[in-house]
Parts: sequence; structure tokens; C-alpha cells
Amino acid sequence: MLKLFLWLRYLRKRRIVFLSITAVALSVSLLMVVASGFTGFIKAYKQIAVDFVGDIVLQPPKKFPNYPVLLKRLEQLDAIEATEATLSGQGVLYLGKGNVRAVHIQGIDLARAAKVTAFKSSLLKQKNSPVEPSFRIPGDANAVTGFVGIAVITEPDEKTDEYDIEAVEEIIGKPVVLTTGSVVEQKGPVSSPAETRFKRRTLRFTVADIVFTGFYQVDKNYIFLPIEQLQKTLYPEQEEPIAELIQIKLSGGADAESAQAQIRGVWEAFVDDELGGDRYLKEYAGIETAVQMQSQYVGEVRKQMGLLLLIIGVVSCSVVVLVSCIFYMIVTTKRKDIAVIKSLGTTSASVCWIFVGFGGCVGIIGSGIGIVLGCIITKNVNSIESWISVVSGLKLWKSSVYMFSKIPSEVNWLWVLGIVASAIAAAAVGALIPAIVAARTKPVEILRYE
Repeated sequence: MLKLFLWLRYLRKRRIVFLSITAVALSVSLLMVVASGFTGFIKAYKQIAVDFVGDIVLQPPKKFPNYPVLLKRLEQLDAIEATEATLSGQGVLYLGKGNVRAVHIQGIDLARAAKVTAFKSSLLKQKNSPVEPSFRIPGDANAVTGFVGIAVITEPDEKTDEYDIEAVEEIIGKPVVLTTGSVVEQKGPVSSPAETRFKRRTLRFTVADIVFTGFYQVDKNYIFLPIEQLQKTLYPEQEEPIAELIQIKLSGGADAESAQAQIRGVWEAFVDDELGGDRYLKEYAGIETAVQMQSQYVGEVRKQMGLLLLIIGVVSCSVVVLVSCIFYMIVTTKRKDIAVIKSLGTTSASVCWIFVGFGGCVGIIGSGIGIVLGCIITKNVNSIESWISVVSGLKLWKSSVYMFSKIPSEVNWLWVLGIVASAIAAAAVGALIPAIVAARTKPVEILRYE
């Protein structure tokens, strides 16, 4: 009770203590916002990878035929819920006079893509449709159609970083021209090796919908066509269906590592049965989860987060110095009180713990305020960024730079617990030296002339 009485008295009488509380609160909130921002970015990056390619990706070293047989075999595994094959290429998209864009072409089976990935939710027009998404245009079932990334059509506004959706939707239903091509072998005389040359292909298609994933690199570079149509354009001489990538969605609760081993077994059996046992296809096929594919980039982001937190943490060590100075001043001005307490039989250890505990109390109060402040900032970070942009004209977050259209705004409570524990410990350590000084106070010397 004596400790609690003294703590409350010091909080009430010594207003300078609130300076320590403020310092702790600001340090906690700053570290909390930075940690939540970085971990939110990493989480969003991992999630967009899963949304775009599925849980696991089978990537052979070259294109292969008869992929429907492989998909059927994979879907017989209990660990796999759905599969999809893709084919890709590079090209130039002509949108109008003077408007030409380099694009990455992705051939997909839309019905399968909607089951394996979150592709439907990225379609501007069909995402809320109760039926499965389709490349078809009402009234013209035979038209050649495709989807185009929103940033292929237009860039976001420099100030607001938002797209003019009404202007973007105007291109839906309009024809565009895609120029692409493939490398083909041209056989010469028997004695000479076959020559390879680039064969240009042109495809005119109608834009059926707009893709808006919120991930700038996809929205800026990708267009999507039916896989059969892309194969027909790039490889018209190829009669069997071909693919170069298999995207896989796991069943709920399936172990990714175990599933990878099963997929490897199915792939090798497929190569033996359908592709003549090609050792190159068997040995160099990569089977990775979407998270593993992004591990190198995520690792670098984590390093940057650690470095930034270290720098801010070192700067926040000033809290220890501030608490130490303030508590030393309290001890100096309250030596008579300390002497009286000790003269009544209180041990030096108990006196020491009065000030160490008070330091911890300051850390707890400051951390509580810091958590509230950090939550408010993190949850409203996009609104705060917009307000700064309006007031100063400075756009702090641009999707073209940071890849995402919105700043991650989810609080990482695991990091918050570590930061709060460190803040309380730092405040207690800051009070340690003044506490030792208080414990060494000799009542006889202080009260001799009282």
C-alpha cells in the first residue's frame, strides 16, 4: 500500500513525470506503426501472390503438351482442390492512335482460374456477378475477347493515386490489336541444322472486362486471353494443348510440404507416360508454394524493417535517459521522505523497488497511451496520408512505387506485445540508478538537523 500511495502522490505532485510518460507513449506508437506497416506490407505481398498464382506452382523448364491429362491426375489427389494451366507470351497492345503499350500476355482457363485464384474479385465488371466469370460478350458468343489490366489503359491520378473508373469502363466492348509472336524452327537441308526465326502474329480482340488487382505490377503489365486462343495465335501448328505453368489450390487443411511431394510424384509419372520420360522435364521442374516464390523479396523487406526498427529503437533509448534524469531529480528533492521511510524500518531493497516499480508504472501507462495512439494512426493511415496530400500537395504513397494502391492498415499485435514489454523494461531500467541512490540514503545524515 505504501508503494501505491507514493506512486499516486508522485504522479499527482510531480507533473514532470508526465514528460516521461509522453516519451514512452510516442516511442511505443512510432515503433508500433512502423512494425505494423512493414508486416502488413509483407502479408499483403504474400496474399497477392496466393491470389494471383494459387497455393502451389508447378513450373516445368519448358512448355509441354497434353496438360489436361496432368490436371485430371492432380485433381485426383485428396490434398488438391483445383488446378489450372497457363500459357504466356510478350507483346505490344495497340489501344488507339499514339497509344501503344508493351504487355505480358497470360493465357488462362477462366473457369479454372476462378477456382484456383481470386481472379474473379479483380474483375471490374463481373466481380459481383452471381454467375461464373466469362470472356464472352452478350450478343456475340463467337467474338475473340480478353481482359486488360487497368493500368495498361491509364495511369492513376498523380495527386489522388486513383483511377478514373468511368473513363476506364469506356474501353469495355471496344476492339484492340495485339502484336505478338513466337520462335519457330525452319528446317533446311538434311545436312544442315534447323534455323530458328521469330514469327510475328497479330490478334484483334474485344475488351470484355478490366482487371484491377490493386497490385500495380500486374495491373500495369498484364492482359489475359483464353488459353486456347493464345495457343492458336502463338503456336498455330501445335495440335495438342500446351501449357508452361500449372497453378494449384490446396484443399482445406492440406499440408503444403506433403502436397509438394505428391505433386512431384504425379508429375514424374505424367512425364514417363505422356512425354516419353524426358529427364530434363523431370529433373528441372520447380514445385514451390506461392510464399516460397516470394521468399527472397520478403527476406529483403524484413531486413529493411529490422534495420529501421533498430534505428528507431536506438533513438527511443533516450526514454531511458529521460526517465533516469527525472527520477534522479525526484529522489534528490524527496530525500527527507526517503529518510523518514527508512527510519521507520523500511529496508534499502524495498526503497529501491519503490522507484523501480514506479518506473515500470510509468512504462505501463505510457505504453497504454502509445497503443491507443498507434492503433488510431495505423487504422486511419490511408486517411491521414490523403489529408497530408490535400494540405501539402505531397503524395506520400503511390501505387506505382509501392506496388499496392492502399497502405496496409492492420495492427500486428505480436510485435505490439514485444514493443510494450521492451518499453516497460526500458522505463524500469531508467529508474534503476535513481532507485539505487535512494536505497543508499542514510536517514541519520538527512534528519540530523531536522
